[in-house]
Order: sequence, then C-alpha cells, then structure tokens
Amino acid sequence: MSRLKVLAFSVSLDGFGAGTNQSLHNPLGEGGPGLHRWLVPTRTMQRMFGAGEGTTGEDDEFAQASFAAVGAWIPGRNMFGPVRGPWPDESWKGWWGDSPPYHVPVFVLTHHARPPLEMTGGTTFHFVTGGIHEALARARQAAGGKDVRVGGGVATVRQYLQAGLVDEMHLALSPVLLGRGEALLTGIDLVAAGFRCTRHVATAQAMHG
Repeated sequence: MSRLKVLAFSVSLDGFGAGTNQSLHNPLGEGGPGLHRWLVPTRTMQRMFGAGEGTTGEDDEFAQASFAAVGAWIPGRNMFGPVRGPWPDESWKGWWGDSPPYHVPVFVLTHHARPPLEMTGGTTFHFVTGGIHEALARARQAAGGKDVRVGGGVATVRQYLQAGLVDEMHLALSPVLLGRGEALLTGIDLVAAGFRCTRHVATAQAMHG
C-alpha cells in the first residue's frame, strides 16, 4: 500500500510552519519565506521553475528525494490559493501558472466543491469535500502503489498526524524565528505516535531530520 509522507516541510526554531497574515502577495505569511532559504536555491527547485542551475549538496538531495516515488499529493485549500469561502468562479488555477510542479494527481482538501482542473505537465487538481480520509483513499488509488505526499499547509499536516495516518516525516528546521504563526506540533505527541528520528543532517541553512 502507498505510504503517506510529509516531506521537506520547513519549521522555524520556535515551531511555526507558516507566518501570519497570508495573502495573495504574501502566501507564506509574515516571515514565511525565511523558512525555505534551504530549499529555494537548490538545483531541484531552480530547475523546476526554470530559474537556473541552482545549488547542489545535501539540501538539494533532500529536495530531490521529496519528489521521488510520489504518485499523488494532498494539500489543503490554502496551498492551492488565497480564495476563501465558496468559489466565486473558476478563474483561480493555483499559485504556479499553467504547469504546476506536481506532475501527478493532486487532491485538494476543501469545503466547497469544484470540478477537476487539468493542467499541463500531468497535474490534475481534484477538489475533495469529504475530508482527509476520502482524500487519502482517492490519492492512494491514483498513486498506483507510489507514495502519497501531504503537501501542507500546517493545518492539513496536523490533521493527518492527529489521525495517526502519517507513515514518515522529513522536517527541515530552519534557523529563523517567526514569533507567531501556525504551530506545527503543539499538542501532538510524536513519540506516542510511534515516530523516532532515524537520520539527521545539518547544513548551513537547515537541520534535516
């Protein structure tokens, strides 16, 4: 069966996975971009968005591994876009333009139905209104034996952790403080849930574990 994974998820030193006041022009919230200083310059991300060669090394190895053997994604609605409430129309098609970086089926958790959205490059967004279990069942079927990746944000990761459905996690602890925002692990006992640290790697921009 497909494994459910949280991969390359960045967290601040004070435990936040996103900043406050997220918006169209500031999708990661105040201070949020600082969480991803390890990720954005990597060759994996730079090539993905057509911006150049990018950096190699251990940060890039973790970035590359986070896309390997992934057959479907599950993000929350905020990861798809800034629109709240009922969809006013179907004009918003995600943060990434016509060719999103997923290249596999993506099952977006939402309370508001919307027809599937087929993009170039193999990405199709499916909008799931039945909750995390329905999204996981559909994602596993679509993944065809490959892994399913929880694409964030914080609330979505927390729901899957609290339900005991996450099989593996890679967190990148970034050397920044946000002060406030969305806390990832508050109230969640990872030890009781069966997690243990199997590998940790320190780079100039993050502690991976």
